[in-house]
Order: sequence, then C-alpha cells, then structure tokens
Amino acid sequence: MSNNKRTRIKICGITREEDLLCAVAAGADALGFVFHPSSKRCVSPSRASELCAALPPFVTSVALFVNPERSFVNEVINKMSPSTLQFHGDEAPDFCSSFGRPYLKAFRVGAPGLDTSAGLALRCADYGSACGWLFDSYSPLFGGSGHGFDHGLLGGVKQLREAQPIILSGGLSALNVQAAIEATHPWAVDVSSGVESSPGIKSAEKMLEFVSAVSKARLKIAF
Repeated sequence: MSNNKRTRIKICGITREEDLLCAVAAGADALGFVFHPSSKRCVSPSRASELCAALPPFVTSVALFVNPERSFVNEVINKMSPSTLQFHGDEAPDFCSSFGRPYLKAFRVGAPGLDTSAGLALRCADYGSACGWLFDSYSPLFGGSGHGFDHGLLGGVKQLREAQPIILSGGLSALNVQAAIEATHPWAVDVSSGVESSPGIKSAEKMLEFVSAVSKARLKIAF
C-alpha cells in the first residue's frame, strides 16, 4: 500500500454512545464493536444496534468476532447490519466469506506459525477473499492488549501479488502511530486501548490526539 496517501482510522471497542460521538467528531472512518465474551469491550447485538443508530453517514461499522458460532454471526448481522465483519480468531476462509458481507481477517503476529515473515505471508495468502488484512500483536486476549509487534514481519505480506489492503493494529497510540504509518504505509490503522482511559472507556482527548498524529503522518507521506 505504498501509494496510499490517506490512512483511514478505525477506533475499536466502542461501548458507549458518548464515545461513539466523540470518535466520529475526532474524524474516525470506522468504529468497531466487539462480540467476544472474554473482552472487557464486549457488547450485545442489541446494544450494538442501539449504538449504530447514532452513526452518521459515511462512518462505517465493523463487527468483531473470535471463533463465533455461525448462528451468532447471523444474529449480529440481522440486529445491527454491520458494514464489515472482522474475524479475529482461527476462522477458516470459507467460513469468513460465507455471510455475504465484506470481511477483514485479523492475524495475531507472533503467534506460532505467524512469527516469521514467510509464515505470516503464507497464512495471509489463504484469505484472498478478505477485503483487508488486519495485523495485531499476539496475546491470549485476542486484541486490546496495548502491545505492538515487529513491523518488519510484514515485508513478505507486501510482496504477495494478491496482497489485500493492510490495516495496522497492535499497541498503537498517539505517541507511536505516526512513525508506524511512515514505516509501513498501511491502508488504515486500528486503535483500541491506545485511546482509552480504562478498558472499554474511550478518552475524547486521546482520540483527538491519535487522529491528529495520523494526519501528520498523512502529510509527510504525501510529500
């Protein structure tokens, strides 16, 4: 994605309407809603539907799952009608593509088999049907850990002929996102804990600072 001069922003783990409105006002392009029961940011399908009702035009919703049952994915689709699905577990390619919705496949960089550039690229190649590949750090909690990863491991992914847009996640904050964008030129960045005052509670100030840092990186890349 080296020619991308506009880095999109996804703010994930929205649980409150006030946080949703602040994220939109700050300039987020997409908001993520977590449906993993073990996460402190988990919301119910009904709650996500209520929150999405406050979304203005041109801000998209992303439903995040970790190894879900098919029936539960369908329930979420029926209740909140997300723009995009995000699969953050060990879901097979056929499963991910079977819901008639664009989907992102997340890869936990550093996990067994995903701890080398070649291994990561090989795994990504299985998910050519995804609309984007999201790269997060490996942690038992499936995201939101605040830890980063070695961005050099994405080198093999970028060389794939069938490479999909790259979404960079994992330990991002206003302090490091500019350098991360300048180094990797992702299509988008995805932040959760890096803009929180506590798990599941977003900070309006941190979201503004994050978006500002992304904007600075955009300007630098453009020139």
